[in-house]
Formats: sequence, C-alpha cells, structure tokens
Amino acid sequence: MKRSLLAGFLATALATTALPVTAATEIQWWHAFTGRLGELLAEQVETFNASQSDYTVVASHKGNYSETLNAGIAAFRAQEQPHILMVFEVGTATMMGAKGAIMPVHEVMKVGGAPFDPDGYLGAVKGYYTTPAGEMLSLPYNSSTPVLYVNRDALKAADLDPDMDLSTWEQVGEALDKLKASGNDCPLTTAWQSWVHLENFSAYHNTPFATEDNGFTALNTELAFNGELQVAHVKAMGEWAKDGKFFYAGRRNEGGANFRAGECALFTESSAGYAGVKKEAQFEFDIRPLPYWSAAEGAPQNTIIGGSSLWVMSGHETEEYKGVSQFLSFLSTSDIQAKWHQDTGYLPITTAAYEQTKAEGFYDKNPGTDIAIIQMTGKPTTANSKGLRLGSFDQIRGLIDEELEAVWSGNKDAQTALDSAVERGNQLLRRFEKANK
Repeated sequence: MKRSLLAGFLATALATTALPVTAATEIQWWHAFTGRLGELLAEQVETFNASQSDYTVVASHKGNYSETLNAGIAAFRAQEQPHILMVFEVGTATMMGAKGAIMPVHEVMKVGGAPFDPDGYLGAVKGYYTTPAGEMLSLPYNSSTPVLYVNRDALKAADLDPDMDLSTWEQVGEALDKLKASGNDCPLTTAWQSWVHLENFSAYHNTPFATEDNGFTALNTELAFNGELQVAHVKAMGEWAKDGKFFYAGRRNEGGANFRAGECALFTESSAGYAGVKKEAQFEFDIRPLPYWSAAEGAPQNTIIGGSSLWVMSGHETEEYKGVSQFLSFLSTSDIQAKWHQDTGYLPITTAAYEQTKAEGFYDKNPGTDIAIIQMTGKPTTANSKGLRLGSFDQIRGLIDEELEAVWSGNKDAQTALDSAVERGNQLLRRFEKANK
C-alpha cells in the first residue's frame, strides 16, 4: 500500500513538473498614495489581479507627487522605468516634453486592443490630458476640484444661519466678520493655496492665469496671475489674515486637520477631502461650491481639476503594453469609477460612472457630493478655464507659495507679491522653453 501511494505521488509530481508553467506578465505601477487612498488603490489592484491570470500589477509607493515624478524621471534615465507612472497635473507639460520617455495612452490602447472609448470620459477632465486633436496622452486617475466645506456647528455658535448663502466671497467676508466677533479663532483656512486661490480662482473668474491659453497652445507662455482680479482677491485674504479671520496652516493640506478637528468654520479644499472629513468630523458639515466675487463679470465659470493622471512609460515589450491596456480599461469601467468616486470624493472620469452613481442614489444620500462635478461641467470650458499646461510648474508653485506667505504675514502687499511671483516664474518658463525647443 505504501509503495503504491508513493508511486502515485511521484507520478503526479513528475506529470506536474512536465507541464509548461506560464508566469503572469508583471506590470509595475509607481504611485504617490498613502493612508486611505493607498488602501483603496491597493484594493483596485487586487481586484484586477484576481479578475484574470495573464497579468499581475505591482503597485509601489514612491513618495509624494513631486518625489514620484522625480523617481520616474531618474528611473527612465537608468532604463529601469515602471510601466505606469502617477504624475500630478502640474507635471503634465514636463511629461509631454520628455521626448521618447512616454507612450501616449491612445497608442497604448491601440496596441493592447483593450476596450477604449475616448468619448466616454468627461470632457472637462479629459481635456487636460489630450492633444489639440483630442488624442489622450495620459489616463485621468484621481481628478478633483476645490469646493467649500462648511462647519454648520461653528456657524450656529456664531449665531449665523447654517444654511446661509455663501456663494460669493462678499458673503463669506460678512460671515468671517461675525465668526471672528463671536470668538472663533479660525473662521477660514485653506489647503493648496496656489491651486485654490490663484489657479482655480482665475479659471472660475474666466481670467487668464498665463498667456497662450494657459500654456496649451505654445511654449512661449508668460504668467498673468498678477491681474486686477487676482490681486484684489489676494489683498482681501491678506486683510483677513491680518485680522485673524483667515488662518494659514501650510502649503499643502495642513489646514485639513484643523477643520476636521472642528477648529475652523470654513475650509477651501479639494473635493477629495470628503472622505477624510466624513470619517473624522464630529460636527455637522456641508459641501458648497467654491465662492466667487459677484462683481467679476461672467463669474462663476468653471473650476479646473487637480490630482493626477497615469502616464505609460516607453521601452517595454508589446505583451506588457497589452497588460497595461487591460488595466487602464479596467480602471475606467463604470463600477470601478463609481466606487472610487463615492469612496474618495474624486470626480468620476467617465459619464457612465457619474450616471451610475446618480442612479444608485448616492447624491441623494450624501448631499453636496455632486457639487464638484456640477461645478466642473455646468458651463463649457473657455481658453481660461480648460486647465494649465506650464513647464516647471511644480517649482513655480513653490515661488507662488513663498510670495503668498509674505502677504499673509504682512511683509508684502498683494500687487508686489504677485508681480514678483510672475517675474520669478517667467524665468523658469524661459528655461523650460529653451530646453524643449
């Protein structure tokens, strides 16, 4: 009996080893997400990997957005690039200028043969990452736009109607006066000051942030965010800072912790802040549209997106690009996009995902979660509100941050600070232009 069992085991083992074993093709994806977003990203990867056996996506965190972009560039130079690289929206021009480093998404999908309908993506999102001919260069992944979060309890404590109209900055200013008078130490705070209060502010008021359609049509663009409207807005915020009505917490999203803790009444932040606020806030809150100045003709227009897109790096095998195309197609499906949108507050990148979310009653159960998409798509985009495509934009944002901080601290007036940011930023644009001619 023992010999028979042993013989059977050996025969099975030999038969198994004789069969050809085909390993799944590995697809490397470098990203910038940690925390809850990192968990949700990992969930998407696990779902895709479990759905088929031909490809295995391996997701690797490479630091924040800037660090991830730099890691991808360094890897390409060393010929060790990943297949997919997450790049924040301000790195779009840099990636477009990286000759030979990328394979446009529309080409990847053609080579890979995966389902791909470029007309199915939201125009306001897709337009940021396409050529003038409408060909998609990178796949929108996490796209957001700024909104106003309102601590209803803080308004009540200041004897303000929590349903008061806060559509305009004039109305916000009146609320800040009363909040401060009531003893509130943080009437207003913000995340991503340049993105919200200059980049989106300009688009929302249909005024140029830069020439050449904000960099979409030529490399010889010059910055223009030191115009009358932008200066007036920064001046108002500087006065609010001086009076203790605007609390500046930092360049990224440091103010989010103050708002979620209930310390601040109003908070301008990404629509993707919804997940964190919903999870942590121990107070009633609303999501409202980003305010605009009612005196500005034509406002509000539409806001522009932040977040990132997925760029496919060149230098890989055809079979690997087939896997990439399958994965990008999977990420674009309505089920995946609807869940991502509902879990995070990021925009759904397809019309189908938006319609699915609406049909499921999510917006009815979670009031305000549709404001971001309405704000983005309510009006046709203009040359001033399509987005920004500027070289060295990450560094330009750093210069803007420095100058805005000088205003908040009272060391510079708004006009001087924005003039300086424009002058310094234009020097970076000229270097980028020279390097990419």
